[in-house]
Amino acid sequence: MVDAPVPPPAAGSKSDLAPSDSPDQARIAALEAQLAALRAEVQDFTYTVSHDLRASLRHILSYAQLLQEDAAPLLNAETLGFLNTITDSARHMGVLMDGLTELSRLGTAELQLQSLALSPLLQDVQAELQARYPTHPAQPALWQLPDALPDVQADATQLRAVLLAVLDNALKFSAGQPQARIALASHSEGKPAWVLLQVQDNGAGFNPALQSKLFKPFSRLHSAKQFAGIGMGLALCRKRLERMGGWVKAEGVAGTGCTVTLGLPRA
Repeated sequence: MVDAPVPPPAAGSKSDLAPSDSPDQARIAALEAQLAALRAEVQDFTYTVSHDLRASLRHILSYAQLLQEDAAPLLNAETLGFLNTITDSARHMGVLMDGLTELSRLGTAELQLQSLALSPLLQDVQAELQARYPTHPAQPALWQLPDALPDVQADATQLRAVLLAVLDNALKFSAGQPQARIALASHSEGKPAWVLLQVQDNGAGFNPALQSKLFKPFSRLHSAKQFAGIGMGLALCRKRLERMGGWVKAEGVAGTGCTVTLGLPRA
C-alpha cells in the first residue's frame, strides 16, 4: 500500500515560518531598529549643539567684545560690568556645550576593547599631571603606584581619559591642604573577575547626603569660586566605564577627603 502524499503546509502556518520570523527575533530586530533611531537622534542633536547653537553663541561673544573695545570710554562702570557679565556667561556656555557634546558622543564612539596593562597607562597619566601641576603639594612625580597590577579589558583611549579625570580631580580638590596626600591602591575584595583601583585624597571631600548627585551631568557639590569646572568629569567617567563593562563609585566626608573606586573587568 502506497502512502498518500502529504499536502504542503498552508501559507502562514507555523511549519513554513523561517527562523528569522520567530517572535523573539522579531522583537530583537525591533529593538535594534529603535536603537539605530536613537543613535541617529543623538547624532543630530550633537550636530545642532556643536554647529548651529555654537554659531549664535560666537556672534553674541564677538559683538559683546566689540562693544567692550569700541564703546568702553563712553560707558560707565555699571554698563561695562553688564558687558563683562555677558562675555563671561557666553564663554561659560561654550564650555557647557563642549561638555554636553562630549557626553552625547560617548554613546556612539567606537570602542576597541583589548587586554591592557594598567601600569604604563598610570605612568603616562602621572607624567602629564606632573607637567600640569609642577608645584602641587601632592607631587604626582612622588606617587607610589600599586605593584603588579593585573591586566584589564578596556579601550585604551577611554580608560586613559578616566584615569586622567579622576586623578586630576584628586589634585584639584586637595590643592588647598597644607599636607596634601593622594594614594593609589588596587585590590579585588573577593571579586576575581574585577580589578579595583582606588584613588584616595585628603581634600575637600563632600557631604555624603549629596552622593547621588556626584555622577549627574553639570552637578557640582562645591561652588565655582572654590573649585573650577562644570561638574561633568565624573559623569563622563561613569559613561566611559559603563560602556567598557566597568563601574565607578565615590565615598567621602566633607573636609576630610574622597575615595573613588574604579571597577574594571579583568582581562
